[in-house]
Amino acid sequence: MGIEIIFKIAAVGLITAIVCQILKKADKEDIGVVVSLAGLVIVLLMVVSMVSELFETLKNMFGLY
Repeated sequence: MGIEIIFKIAAVGLITAIVCQILKKADKEDIGVVVSLAGLVIVLLMVVSMVSELFETLKNMFGLY
């Protein structure tokens, strides 16, 4: 789970930015905001799963139940 998660987050950010710029040029700024929020939610879900794995690892390491 090393550097590939950084590349995944960067890819989501780039795709979101490109789609938002395309929608902005097409005068669809309201849909662009929805797309950027969807990208943010996707990245937050990835980060939440990583934090959950971190807590599980810490719990197993210290023998907490």
